[in-house]
Amino acid sequence: MSGSVHTVSLGGGLVAGLDEEQVEESRRVHGANVVPPARRKPTWRLLADQMTHLLAVLLWVAAGLAVIAGMPELGVAISLIVVLNALFAFWQEFHADRSTERLRALLPTRALVVRSGHQVALDVGQLVVDDIVLVEAGDRVGADLQVVSAEGLALDESLLTGESAAVPHEAGDTLMSGTFVTQGRARTRVVAVGPETTLAGISRLSETAHRPPSPLTVQLRKVVRVVAVVAFTVGIGLGLGSLALGLDATQAFLFGVGVSVALVPEGLLPTVTLSLARGAQRMAGERALVRRLDAVETLGATTFICTDKTGTITQNRMNVVTVVTPSGRHDVAGIGYAPTAAVTGTGDPSELRQAALSALRCVTGRVREKDGAWSPLGDPMEAALHALALRVGSPVEDVVVRRPYTAERMVSSAWYDGQVSVLGAPEAVLTRCRDVPPGIRAALVELTDVGLRVLAVAGRTSAEDAGEADEHDLTFHGLLGLQDPPRPDVAQALGQCRRAGIRVAMLTGDHPRTAQAIARQVGLLHDGGVVVEGKDLPADDRELAVLLDTDRGAVVARVAPADKLRIARALRGHGHVVAMTGDGVNDAPALRTADVGVAMGASGSDVAREASDLVLLDDHFATIVSAVELGRATTQNVRRFLTFHLTDNVAELAPFAAWALSGGSFPLAIGVLQVLALDIGTDMLPALALGAEPGRADVMRGRRRRTLIDRALAVRAFLVLGLTEAVLALTAFSVVLLAHGWRWGQTPPGPTLALASGTAFAVIAGTQVANAFACRSTRLPVWRLDLLGNRLVLLAVGAELLLLMVFLGVPPVADLLGGSFPDPGGWLLVVASAGALVLVDGVAKTLRGTKVPAGTGAAALPGPGAGSEARSDPEEEP
Repeated sequence: MSGSVHTVSLGGGLVAGLDEEQVEESRRVHGANVVPPARRKPTWRLLADQMTHLLAVLLWVAAGLAVIAGMPELGVAISLIVVLNALFAFWQEFHADRSTERLRALLPTRALVVRSGHQVALDVGQLVVDDIVLVEAGDRVGADLQVVSAEGLALDESLLTGESAAVPHEAGDTLMSGTFVTQGRARTRVVAVGPETTLAGISRLSETAHRPPSPLTVQLRKVVRVVAVVAFTVGIGLGLGSLALGLDATQAFLFGVGVSVALVPEGLLPTVTLSLARGAQRMAGERALVRRLDAVETLGATTFICTDKTGTITQNRMNVVTVVTPSGRHDVAGIGYAPTAAVTGTGDPSELRQAALSALRCVTGRVREKDGAWSPLGDPMEAALHALALRVGSPVEDVVVRRPYTAERMVSSAWYDGQVSVLGAPEAVLTRCRDVPPGIRAALVELTDVGLRVLAVAGRTSAEDAGEADEHDLTFHGLLGLQDPPRPDVAQALGQCRRAGIRVAMLTGDHPRTAQAIARQVGLLHDGGVVVEGKDLPADDRELAVLLDTDRGAVVARVAPADKLRIARALRGHGHVVAMTGDGVNDAPALRTADVGVAMGASGSDVAREASDLVLLDDHFATIVSAVELGRATTQNVRRFLTFHLTDNVAELAPFAAWALSGGSFPLAIGVLQVLALDIGTDMLPALALGAEPGRADVMRGRRRRTLIDRALAVRAFLVLGLTEAVLALTAFSVVLLAHGWRWGQTPPGPTLALASGTAFAVIAGTQVANAFACRSTRLPVWRLDLLGNRLVLLAVGAELLLLMVFLGVPPVADLLGGSFPDPGGWLLVVASAGALVLVDGVAKTLRGTKVPAGTGAAALPGPGAGSEARSDPEEEP
């Protein structure tokens, strides 16, 4: 065995510990002290998943059919689209799911162990059950340990419990692996190693808590199913119909395949991916890092936010703001942990100094100054007591004897120069006092009701050795009211949530009255809202969801991580899209179970961050709301370019339908290759530009729609814009044919058909230029839009027109596609058609009755409550 020998002892002498034979037997029975690695999908499986989801499969089929139909170049192009998107999504996923691997980083590398009568510093992986381990302040716990004896032991367990306050421990208590010793020392016995530790249990729970599919994934699956059914039904129908028109079986098959390929939206996958990537980039600018692209849209769909309090709603900056002494009340107005403050009040200043000095003696936390800035060193609450002492002029003394706080005693004590000071929970300190001055208990209720954390301090002259007997028969010194102030813009962010129909619940480990006061102060909780402790939550998940699902606000106090997991599942089962915040290790399962896991980037653990979908760099609730707003804007943009794509599909399908329904008497206006040139040529850039449309001012007014393609979008895309484009294209095609002497049922000469086909192709492309502007808003006609509001659309339509010139004006390309350059009359038809689409779009918007002041997209703002939730996104409303 390797290691260095020490001679330090604790608790009445050094015990022998295990010998070599016992160590080997224990390791054989209980295993090594190693957190097992996460069971992760192999890399090939992650990549395969990105290439085999429903939309990718549809595109693979389209590529294969294109090759069968004699268009290998098209098949290669479609395949390339699938592969590039798969690689992009795979890279995101590959770096996202590493939360359980971070658990091993929480374990220390060395531990001080007693073996064979010697203290030896060993690698933590060598610990076995029944080992004797010595721990002291500064150590991280390397296995689950049971305390044998302790002196002033306290641990930071925030990574596991979420509680920031140090937790005292005595003989018989269990110390969980991964926690940190903040004060004292202890002799302990190992009771669990490796897979049996609390830390490993959280790892297993994290693995079983699978992320639900995002709303975008669910909606795109529905869209793809519909598109697939329509594409292949129409393809089969027209293929069979062409047999009746005289085509042989091979020609009919190739024609049907070509139609099916033409109707598959090859541009949808890259458009969605790039739109989400842009949304993620914009969120990063708002200090919110997106770890999964589809979380951008899921944020926009969020209907319930479960938020922490400390550091998210509040500033996580403790300050003593009120001191009540026997002679009166003192208000302390200081900023942060700086030693200066304005102190006002009616009490005796000497009593204020005595209260501050007595409290300071009982704690070890301090403030420090570096480069002109003051910050806490140790526990923030204890540092706030040091700041108070500096502000009121109390000296800082070196205390000789100090007894730490314990859960049983609920006080900490200190002895100095014949004086004992006692600090702790008011109910524990006041019962130890000889007399409680009048008004103190009423003042205690008043302070807790306004959300302050209250400590009481008392003291006495000590004639004995330091001991528990000195902690009674005390003289009351004061009540200390500490404040963790709310962030200044939280109330505004909560107001945005109410207007958006998003419900909010605060989940905190605080006392219910303190949590309730803070929630009321920031506007999260209203009359009729819910305040409940974690232990009192309903056992039935449906009852739990109904309890919390209120527009008056909800607070769950004394919440445990397991409660957060239950709450996420219950609210999701109740139909909500849930965003859940967390910062500790054992928050990871709840973060993974929620639709959107939101981790604290500044104060949270690596495990929580790795389990999340969104990381807040500033731990700020308002940043969550900003991310939701950007998510909604991104979702609106997805609906915009879906409208744009579907409109084009109607115009592309109409020529085939007219040809088939006429029994071939009406010539085919455009061919399959022209349809594909529109889909992945002229239409792609405008669709991407619509994905960058800035969010409207009213994006956070009203609850967001649950579906991407609903009745309003379908009517607009198919019956208004799509039908208009189809009629205009077929009209232009007919006008050119008739102008060149064509008659019904005749087969037009090749040059005439090419000219008419080129004109119809140009009309569809030209009306899509107009459609790109029309799709920027569902409310405002094109002539009332700020045309410079999205410069990318201007650049995109410029590129689209340039591509149109190439497709029609470059002879080899035009010959391949099957259309020729329109004559001046044809271009006049193109311009007139674009204007007609703009006019039809404007009339349709007016008939919908959405009259909005020029230059805005705002509708009347509904009040909070049910009225606001009944509305959908105003910019998306029918």
